Parts: sequence; structure tokens; C-alpha cells
Amino acid sequence: MTDVVMPGGEPYFFAGGPLGVLLLHGFTSTTSTVIDLAHLCADAGYTVSAPRLPGHGTSVDDLMSTGWNDWAAAALASYDELAASCERVAIVGLSMGATLAVHIAAVRRDVAAFVFINPYVKHQGVEWDELAQTMLDAGILTYDSIGSDVKKDGVVETSYAQTPIASALTLLEAVKGVNDKLCKITAPSLLLSSTEDHVVELDNGDELVKKSNGSVERIWLENSYHVATLDNDHEVIESATMAFLAGHLDR
Repeated sequence: MTDVVMPGGEPYFFAGGPLGVLLLHGFTSTTSTVIDLAHLCADAGYTVSAPRLPGHGTSVDDLMSTGWNDWAAAALASYDELAASCERVAIVGLSMGATLAVHIAAVRRDVAAFVFINPYVKHQGVEWDELAQTMLDAGILTYDSIGSDVKKDGVVETSYAQTPIASALTLLEAVKGVNDKLCKITAPSLLLSSTEDHVVELDNGDELVKKSNGSVERIWLENSYHVATLDNDHEVIESATMAFLAGHLDR
């Protein structure tokens, strides 16, 4: 494992007040996609954690040696760290970060609120698993990057230039179980969905609305792609998130 972290990929922690916010980034990505939200939460006085998930923010080789169990364990440990010192904790998850948030909801029933940004919570179909396994069997270890799905000109996400297939396959397999856990969500959620997303299909958000047992407020992002926190609608996301946290965490 390399010790060199990409600029913008560093973990973030701020010791604030008795209310906590955990922010989780996506697959092959970094904390750069949630850092602006993290700073806003810190400015609001929350205790804030945005961990760098295992294998991320360094090299693709590092990511190849990790999988869903590693990311889930790290996300849960970060949540438990916040919960140990905070009265209430909310989770903000982008893409796979949202997948991890649902996993936490199933094993820690005290999450106060959720913000889901273009969540990945629905398996695309067995053909994707079969394709990934076929590529691995053929000795193909990576495919093109899934990063920087951003509509705004000149914005490049801090992420990997390749996607490790074996690691991706663990996520494909895990999301099946995560989908079954959507019903474990009982806290209120804010769902922010891009109307055009080239990484996850729009029906992922539909699944959350349909299966969550907590209230879901959905806002459509008309001018952003998958990495919406870096895109044209980032101010909409920021203002909606802060208002939602103020309404559901600060009480």
C-alpha cells in the first residue's frame, strides 16, 4: 500500500459540537467530492468526519487489494467514532457512499437522518456480474474510469484513471443485499437526484423512495451529472443539505 495520498483525497475531521455528520465518498473517488459539504457542516458547528475509504485516494493498485467488506468496515468505524462522542449523527452519502449509508442504517438503528446524492442501491442485473467475471477470467484487471461524470466545463474529479474490476465486482454483489436493507431506513432522508446520470440509473433513487420506511424528500438536479457535488447544481445541494440537517438533526 502506498502512503502518498492524492491532493484533495485526504480524510477530514472537525471536532465541533454534540451533533455529528458523516460524509462518505464514492467508488474510485475521494473526499474531494464531499469536502465542500464537510466544511459547511463544520462552519455550522457540527462534528464532522469524511474518511478516506480503504484503497482510495492513493493508487489503483491499492484499490485492487480492497473490496466491499473493507469499505463497509471503515465506514461503520467512522460512524461509531462519531456516535461515541455525539448525541445524534446524520450521514451524507454520494454514490457508493450512499450504499454504505444504507448498510450502516441496517446495523446501527440510531442514525438521525440521511442525505443521499445519486445513490447506488439497485443491482443492474446479473449480466453485469457475468461481464465482470468474464473480463477477470480473460486476465483483464481494469476498465475505463467511471470518474468525472460532471457536466460543468473544466471540472475534473479527483479519482482513479482506471476502475479495478475485482473490486467493482464486490460492490455489484454487495448492492443486492443493500437493496434488501432499504426497508431498515426509518429516519428521514433527503434524496438529491440528477436528471441525467451516466454512472447509476435514475431508478436507484426510485428504489429508495419505494422501500424506505422513513420520509423521503426528493429534489431533482436539472443541470448536473453523477458527481453533482462538483457540478452546476452544487449550491442547490449545499443549501438543501444544510437546511435539511438543521431541520432533522438540530432537534
